[in-house]
Amino acid sequence: MKILLRHGLEPAQRAQAAGLYWRAFGGKLGRVIGPEAKALRYIERVIDPAHVIAATDEAGRVLGVVGFRTPQGSFVAGTREDLVAVYGRFGALWRAFALAILAQDLPDQTVSIDGLAVAEEARGLGLGGALMKTLCEQAQAQGFGKVRLNVVGENLRARELYDRLGFAVTGRVDRWITAALYGYRTVVEMERQV
Repeated sequence: MKILLRHGLEPAQRAQAAGLYWRAFGGKLGRVIGPEAKALRYIERVIDPAHVIAATDEAGRVLGVVGFRTPQGSFVAGTREDLVAVYGRFGALWRAFALAILAQDLPDQTVSIDGLAVAEEARGLGLGGALMKTLCEQAQAQGFGKVRLNVVGENLRARELYDRLGFAVTGRVDRWITAALYGYRTVVEMERQV
């Protein structure tokens, strides 16, 4: 199977990317942006194709994505209007609060990972590493100095990948509110110079 890595998504690939993102992060985000049908509608609505590296097969099927955030935008970051359009006024109100808890300041000259997701049938092919390397190369080419990410403390598989790619732990955050809303308490902060 030939795999293509490229910056961006075609309009027809938005739903595939949203599904992939949901399968990867629905367990964590489901309490806030679920149920699944609404979550998929919301994610597809807010995806910014300028903030993703996608891995596709020759037919254009999305096999993996790494979404990222820069000062110019983010892969999955909707507005209050997007929340209202999908969840209604009341649903948007509490979801906006819950999503704001995940927001972090973005230091100068830094790209932040919004999420890495690889389709189940494509795991073990090195796509996660290839997507991350491509993102780091593009970040460097665009003048950014580092790439940072947060990973749930219990996600040892992801931690191993990031360690192999040269990311170093820069901090640890332990918050009861993320445990209550998202089902995880500890986040490990990592970054890599590019």
